[in-house]
Amino acid sequence: MRVNVTLACTECGERNYISKKNKRNNPERIEMKKYCSREKKQTLHRETK
Repeated sequence: MRVNVTLACTECGERNYISKKNKRNNPERIEMKKYCSREKKQTLHRETK
């Protein structure tokens, strides 16, 4: 049930991170605050397809 998901920065759109999630427990898209190297600050990253 665990799948790899790609996280993209909401401000610049760069896909910076790969994470795992359990589809059964979290069917919706995940959001995390992560560091963006292009923006040089912490920004919100959302799961992409």
